Amino acid sequence: MAKHLPLNALRAFESSARHLSFTRAARELNVTQAAVSQQVRALEERLGARLFTRLPRGLGMTDEGLALLPVLSDAFARIEAVLRQFEGGHFHEVLTVGVVGTFAVGWLMPRLNRFRAAHPFVELRLLTHNNLVDFAAEGFDFAIRFGDGNWPGTQATALLDAPLTVLCTPELAKRLHAPRDLAGQTLLRSYRRDEWALWFAQAGLPGGAIRGPVFDSSRLMIEAAMQGAGVALAPARMFEREIQAGRLVRAFELEVDTGSYWLTWLKSKRMTAAMQAFRAWIVAEAAL
Repeated sequence: MAKHLPLNALRAFESSARHLSFTRAARELNVTQAAVSQQVRALEERLGARLFTRLPRGLGMTDEGLALLPVLSDAFARIEAVLRQFEGGHFHEVLTVGVVGTFAVGWLMPRLNRFRAAHPFVELRLLTHNNLVDFAAEGFDFAIRFGDGNWPGTQATALLDAPLTVLCTPELAKRLHAPRDLAGQTLLRSYRRDEWALWFAQAGLPGGAIRGPVFDSSRLMIEAAMQGAGVALAPARMFEREIQAGRLVRAFELEVDTGSYWLTWLKSKRMTAAMQAFRAWIVAEAAL
């Protein structure tokens, strides 16, 4: 039976079942009422079961019809959704990517035009997050985040190293000649609270009690630093434009490595054509 599905008859049944009327189904399908009735009757004969009870005014559904209707309605809806993605002879596919905000603004956004030019039929949707990701709840195909690449249930591809360095305004930097000069300065912190301790250890200094405002985004932390609120520890690679514009400077050459940026996705996720295209593109961009 599956080799030669009677698609016209299935469509006639599905429309008639929604309207409970052969006449209204005929109008929807732009055929005659007799054609709809005949197609439904042929389907019933093929299945060996009645799908409708014919009433004086309209139709009633049998148990067999009620069992078949939701399956067909879902199938036709999915087919229609896919067909709507074709435009100009090309298939348009939606790709949803969650991106940690610092990476989105500092690295990804300036390069998105190149992805669009290379893959014009991928509809990219970008959502920012603060490194905490729930793929199922948020509907991400990919998530770009910072860390060691070890997140349960996910695959991960390394994109960029992002060592942390001390960043501040040029005016404040003039007062910083050695790491010990940070004593007494306001140290702006991210939610990863061990970063300053790691940097001071790299400098060969005791970290001591580190106090200062905490930010859930390096982007917000750097904005505070540019307004003179204190000294930030952040990945300079994500703030190259601000450094080139002279709004930020590296106070010291010393850096500390606490993680990298990774492209991640669920192990259970089937890799679509759009996902394959984006992964290949971003890995190539990161290697430049």
